[in-house]
Amino acid sequence: MPRVCVWTCGIVNGEVRHAAIRSAICNDFNTIPCHSAVDLLEFGHIHNKTHTGGVMKGKPRLVAAAAIAAAASLVVSACSSSKSSSPTSGSSANASASSGTNAGGNAGGKIQAALILKEFTNPYWISMENAAKAEAAKLGVDLHVSAGKADDDATSQIQQIDAAISAGYKGIIIAINSDAVNTALQRAKAAGLLVVVVDTPPIPASIADVTYATDNLQAGLFIGKWMAQKLNGADADIAMLDDLANQVITVDVDRDHGFLQGMGIPVGNPNMNGQEPKSGHYTGGKGGNYKIACQLPTNGSATGGLSAMETCLSKDPNINVVYTINEPAAKGAAQALKNAGKTATIVTIDGSCNYLSLLASGQIGADSEQFPGKMAQLGVDAIAQFAKTGTKPTMPAGKDFINTGVQLITAQPQPGVDSVTPDQAKSTCWG
Repeated sequence: MPRVCVWTCGIVNGEVRHAAIRSAICNDFNTIPCHSAVDLLEFGHIHNKTHTGGVMKGKPRLVAAAAIAAAASLVVSACSSSKSSSPTSGSSANASASSGTNAGGNAGGKIQAALILKEFTNPYWISMENAAKAEAAKLGVDLHVSAGKADDDATSQIQQIDAAISAGYKGIIIAINSDAVNTALQRAKAAGLLVVVVDTPPIPASIADVTYATDNLQAGLFIGKWMAQKLNGADADIAMLDDLANQVITVDVDRDHGFLQGMGIPVGNPNMNGQEPKSGHYTGGKGGNYKIACQLPTNGSATGGLSAMETCLSKDPNINVVYTINEPAAKGAAQALKNAGKTATIVTIDGSCNYLSLLASGQIGADSEQFPGKMAQLGVDAIAQFAKTGTKPTMPAGKDFINTGVQLITAQPQPGVDSVTPDQAKSTCWG
């Protein structure tokens, strides 16, 4: 039986997750991948893998040589399908290779669409995936899910965009890893796909037909204002734990700058992190002196947060304020502080149910909650409407994205800063 060459696949939390594959079709994960591209061109049975809630389930498919050859010409990342209504795989080439289906925008009478996430380990993206699946099932959309290997993996996303174009999908929903995907998204628009960006607005905004996102500047402002009030005039020795070091993305800059502005610290260059004065006087709350002890990337992960915080503490063991790009980074920072026997107030942005206990206990001081499920649902809705009527969503006048909302969660409310308690957030949190 010919097998399809797998480039990298992995297991996360006991479930098979796939980061990048050489062709659009996965082989049996219990066997050794083939070593020759010739195998891709042979006529035979391929074990087609369907991604259902993160668990891979095999279904044999008879695949014609021409279709497999077409698949071999594509390089795509991830081979999953989120849909529960069809056994075809999530990558575009695999959809085209499955016998008895048409890989175009309305294969088998259903609307075909791609959801491309940043990566598959952060619960935030898994929550978005699950919400998109549920909405797609309601609307009769076959949603093919893939992702990069990490927050900065634009290469995989570009491959996934091109695969969706080749398959003739009606639209793409994407949380962009960087502006390096812009040219690929322009190709998608030129090919007639609806391009929906979620979570991270592109630069320029016109790259997307529509963007659904958190107002990340506002989210940062909330935690910055809260922190300034909590300090009550005390000195602030600050660690800034951002997302990326090698790329500039709006979500990273807006959250960082929102926090600084909420604290009453000038941001310096409005288009880049790390340009603020490294010491001075913050004007938020009662005001006081501040210094930026360190500023490091975390890649939005717990391991990145742990490593960055350890480095910061080695430079300045007196840090008492920690800003983090997201909850996983906050979790890593909290662990580093605990390991070092230090305490500091951590603020972050996400709002997942899994972190409410850390907010209740005070390990995280405040968390700006966002709503990834709403972004995903609106993205699926937009593609379904476009496929049926040809109508594209319209952006609010003068806005680069449609705001899906934000609220502050804290067990330590501060005067002049609207917030909800962790208990109250149980009804709105995600995950």
